[in-house]
Amino acid sequence: MKKNVVGHMLQLEAIILYCLTQLNNERTIYSIFHLINGKKSSQTIQDAHLFSLKRFFGIYDTLTRDSFDEIIHSMCKNEWINHCGEQQYILTNTGKSILESHPVPPYLNGWGYQPFTSLFWERLSLFIQVTSNLIFGEARYQPIQKNKDVHLWLKAAIKEMRISRNELGDMVFTELITCFDETEEINPAILVFRLTGFEQIGLTSIQTAKKLNMDIHDYHIGFIHTLHFLLQTIMRNPARFRILAILIKDLNQNDELTISSRKTLALLNEGYSPDMIAKFRKLKLSTIEDHFVEFALSVNHFSIDPYVDKELQIKIIEISRRMGTRQLKLIKDQLQSATYFQIRLVLAKYGDREWK
Repeated sequence: MKKNVVGHMLQLEAIILYCLTQLNNERTIYSIFHLINGKKSSQTIQDAHLFSLKRFFGIYDTLTRDSFDEIIHSMCKNEWINHCGEQQYILTNTGKSILESHPVPPYLNGWGYQPFTSLFWERLSLFIQVTSNLIFGEARYQPIQKNKDVHLWLKAAIKEMRISRNELGDMVFTELITCFDETEEINPAILVFRLTGFEQIGLTSIQTAKKLNMDIHDYHIGFIHTLHFLLQTIMRNPARFRILAILIKDLNQNDELTISSRKTLALLNEGYSPDMIAKFRKLKLSTIEDHFVEFALSVNHFSIDPYVDKELQIKIIEISRRMGTRQLKLIKDQLQSATYFQIRLVLAKYGDREWK
């Protein structure tokens, strides 16, 4: 019976098992839900970095808590995980074996790509539709995408390409085939069935999942995985994928800070202290401290030395490594001279590096 259940294991379940292993019982199960949802809280962002889970950040922003709870309940029922505390779970031996035989999708990169994954899909799907209809000389059709900015982008992009209709179609087809030939980890049908072309309407995600006999959660992860694979492949060799590279050349991959934290950073660069920033922005000091943790995680060359002296930084890292934990309270109990803010800064700056 269990063998049959394992055979139908979902990619989302594999991701949850992997996250539980990485978290090592130091966070609740809902920290995984917030991670997958892409919650822009300081805690979730820090978890993504500290536990090397950035690739799963925001990969399923439409997953509901009820659906997540159902998956966790099913995993408990199948004895892949056991309840071990308030909202905490640990892998069973069966769960560990399953994870070993069902590795997580290799091309997911939520932290790097999720901010513009949807836009990439809108551009790609509309580009395929327009190109297909151009080849057959069809001018009357309903655009599959409603985003006017994407329409304007496409008009400019096609002018920039300066390629004949037939050649354009051949090139984009060849480039997509070349991309998919790069790996056996991707099933192109997950994306291809969604594409709209001349006298052909693409399927919805639910219709595609049904056609491929996939669970809807599994399909969603597979679809995002496919888009991330394409993004990675194109970005690594834009010269090889001349047409597809145009779809992504202006997409920003480097903006990792929340809007509020960017405002705090601007004031910091003007010489304001954390206390002054809190008063100026009429925010709690704890909120500003959250922003500083984001800086330690994401801003190159951001120094934590003004807030934690070198000797204390070393002590915090040593205790964290010796105890094998990133739990603030456990470290604080061993080092009363450090504040929680200082511990968070040090772990944000160096914690992930220590566990790689």
